[in-house]
Amino acid sequence: QVQLVESGGGLVQPGGSLRLSCLASGFSFSLHSMTWYRQAPGKERELVAGINILGVTTNIAGSVKGRFTISRDNAKNTVYLQMNSLKPEDTAVYFCRQAGGYWGRGTQVTVSS
Repeated sequence: QVQLVESGGGLVQPGGSLRLSCLASGFSFSLHSMTWYRQAPGKERELVAGINILGVTTNIAGSVKGRFTISRDNAKNTVYLQMNSLKPEDTAVYFCRQAGGYWGRGTQVTVSS
């Protein structure tokens, strides 16, 4: 019954911003670290950012450090990824994952003029 539902993706111009959300259900959200991954066409899935149960940011990818921010709201069972100064190379499907190994279906982010 674990469900992770991503939302907030879309088409954005270079330099723009998006905020992704991942709504979790079916488990004790506050007791799990959460992570955002992304996968571009023809490439391996890569870790973007993680956050632990205390709300401390972990596992920041060097390519997004200083531009992306991960956060969580335990009252809403939601983890967020704020993405600023977006670049074309950020184009990918973005997935959220919980430490137990469950994945969402992903949300598409396309950065293009």
